[in-house]
Amino acid sequence: MRMTQIAVAGCLAVSLAAAADARPAAEVALSAKVDAAVRRQMREQRIPGVSIAVVRDGKLIRAAGYGLSNIELKVPVRPETIFAAGSITKQFTATAVMMLVEEERLSLDDSITKYFPDAPPAWKPITIRHLLTHTSGIPDIFGDQEDGLYAKGVVDFHRDYSEEDLARAFAAQPLDFEPGSRWNYSNSGYQLLGFVIRAVTGKSYAEFLRERILVPLGMNHTTIFNYADIIPNRASGYDLVEGQWKRSVTWQSVSTLNNADGSLLTSTLDLAKWDAALDTERLLKRSSLEAMWKPMDRDDGSAYPAAIAWFVANAQGHRLVFHTGGGFGFYASISRYLDDRVTVVVMTNVDETHTDVLKIAAEIAAIYLPETTGANPVKDW
Repeated sequence: MRMTQIAVAGCLAVSLAAAADARPAAEVALSAKVDAAVRRQMREQRIPGVSIAVVRDGKLIRAAGYGLSNIELKVPVRPETIFAAGSITKQFTATAVMMLVEEERLSLDDSITKYFPDAPPAWKPITIRHLLTHTSGIPDIFGDQEDGLYAKGVVDFHRDYSEEDLARAFAAQPLDFEPGSRWNYSNSGYQLLGFVIRAVTGKSYAEFLRERILVPLGMNHTTIFNYADIIPNRASGYDLVEGQWKRSVTWQSVSTLNNADGSLLTSTLDLAKWDAALDTERLLKRSSLEAMWKPMDRDDGSAYPAAIAWFVANAQGHRLVFHTGGGFGFYASISRYLDDRVTVVVMTNVDETHTDVLKIAAEIAAIYLPETTGANPVKDW
C-alpha cells in the first residue's frame, strides 16, 4: 500500500471514530443498555445469534448484531445478516391486498369464490376480509395447533403442488367454523391471498411484491425463500435439542413453503425500511393502515386483540401492534409502538419453541420507553 493510501485510510479511521464519539452521551448510554439486555437474553435463552433494529420517528437509531450467524464457521451476526422472517411476511401480503383494494381491483367484501370458481358452496360466505383476519374457518395447512403442528395432514409437505392443487386441497377440508364467527390462525388463508393476487394482477406473489414494495422501498436484501439460491449473509438456522444447538433441517417442499404466508428472507435493516414506510403514505393511505391496526370486533361487540396481519396490545397505556414469525431454526418479531413512533425489530437463528423474541423486544422498548417496562405481549397466539 502506498504512503498516501495509508494516510487516507488513517484519516478515514480517525474520522469514523470521531463521528462515533460525537454521538450524544445519552444515545451512547441507551445503546449500551440495549447491548447488555440483548446479551443477557441470549445467555438466558441460549440463542446463537441476534440482529436488532430500533426505529424512532422513521429513522434508524440503533442497529446491531450479536453472536454467530453460523456456528460452524464462526461468522458473526451483523445488521445486514439475512434471517427467515416467517409470518412477518403476512404484513407484506396484507399490504399488497390493500393496495389492490385502494385501486378498486378487488373488494374486502368480495366472496373468494369470485377468484376460486370451483370452490365448494361452503366457501361462498368467505370474503377477502375473512382471509386477512383469520376468520374464514378454513383449516390451517399446518394442522390444528391445539393438537400439535402438522396434525391434520392437509397436504403432503414433501410434495410440490401447483397453486391450483393447493387451493383444491384446502377446499376439500370441512370448515372449522362458520365464516366470521370465530378467530383461528390460518396460514392457508394467506396462501390463498397470494393466489388471489395472481388472479387479479396476472403476476405471481413474488413478482408483485418485488415490483410494488421491495424495489420502491430499497429493500434490496429481501427475497422469497429458495433452497438453491446463493444469498450473501444468510444466517444458518438452529434448533435447541436437550440443551445443545443442532442445525435445523428444512424438510418442506418449495411449493408449500414458498408462499404468501411466510416465505420472506430479510434483514433487520430492510425491516427498518419497511417500518419507516408505514409511517408515510408511500404504500397505503393512512386510513388503510389504521384499518390494518384496528382490533377486530367480535359478534358480542367486544374487541379481539388481532387485526389485519398484526396483533394488538396495550403496553402500560402505549398502543402496540406486533407480529412474530418463525420456523425451521429462526424466530423474529416486529413491534410498533404506534403513538410513540418507536419500532423494535428482533431476528434470531434458533427455533421458535425455545425463543421468546417478544421478551427481547419488550426489554429493548422499555429502554427507550421506560413507561412500558414489564409489558411483554404474550408469546403464543
